[in-house]
Amino acid sequence: MSIIVAVVIFSLIITIHEFGHFIAAKANGVKVNEFAIGMGPALFKKKKGETLYALRIFPIGGYCAMEGEDTESADGKAFCQKAVWRRMIIVVAGVCMNLILGLILIMVQTCMSDAIATTTISKFEDKAVSQQTGLKVDDKIIAINGMRIFTSTDMSYKFSTDDDGVYDMVVVRNGKRVSLKDVKLATSVNEEGQMSIHYDFWVEPQEVTAGSVVTQAFKQTATDARLIYISLADIIRGKYSLKDMSGPVGIVDSIGDVIDSERDEKTGKINWKSLMYSILYFSSFISINVGVFNILPLPALDGGRFIFLLLEAIRRKPVPPEKEGMVHTIGMAALLLLMVVITVSDITKLV
Repeated sequence: MSIIVAVVIFSLIITIHEFGHFIAAKANGVKVNEFAIGMGPALFKKKKGETLYALRIFPIGGYCAMEGEDTESADGKAFCQKAVWRRMIIVVAGVCMNLILGLILIMVQTCMSDAIATTTISKFEDKAVSQQTGLKVDDKIIAINGMRIFTSTDMSYKFSTDDDGVYDMVVVRNGKRVSLKDVKLATSVNEEGQMSIHYDFWVEPQEVTAGSVVTQAFKQTATDARLIYISLADIIRGKYSLKDMSGPVGIVDSIGDVIDSERDEKTGKINWKSLMYSILYFSSFISINVGVFNILPLPALDGGRFIFLLLEAIRRKPVPPEKEGMVHTIGMAALLLLMVVITVSDITKLV
């Protein structure tokens, strides 16, 4: 079941990404030779107008093949013949569609919620450490250790990734910003020497309305996008290693864990509403992740192609196609190697 769910999620996200390139290409007068869902031999294909539409056997990708995308073409409708600003729009359209999909999925998930978690404290446990060290009821937490807090996810991230359970916070109290030093949460250390944080307060729920759903969806999308960049920066700084990253195998395993967590231990029945809620968030996060990762200025990614277009706009002439192609080929090889390493790591963790 986890494999089926993963295939559906990946297919949806990749199809939406490539559809973004497709509609942007069509809107800007670029000839699309083929729009394919999946890879490998075609199960179904039909040509309509100038475009071949295909459904291919392996649900592991897809593509939007444009005339003159990677080679020279004299066709007036070729990608390479269009103004640089039009090509920029086409290149970033896939990323935009992934972010929009993530936003929509978060909206649907939020609509299924009984309430929306805020960052405003509603009450404390008895003898709460955080209350004794500075926090009060009705405090709205807006910064923790210098990081701006927009959602409860931001708050949980900062609490869970800290080393000592002591935080500098900024809160809104009675309409004024108040800085709090050395706010503490209860901590404990497990048998493996890892510290865990105990949250000793609750936050106020917000009513689910049309306005609150839209606002929360935009905040959560921004939160997820920022956390992806923060995580990448942490990997570069050495806080996390490649073994902490997950590829398709790891994601399938995580989906399996989500499904198992929603299964009643006695009856074996699945709480489908709760499972759908979890899968919607999981899918939105992956879609946003794909969008954010693709816009990074790395060869072979949309962000790398955008950089070459930006250089062309500045220089008033394109980078020679053979040189750009070589850079993207090297980048693709590096990404494939990284994927192999991560996949091996995922399999090792399962074994």
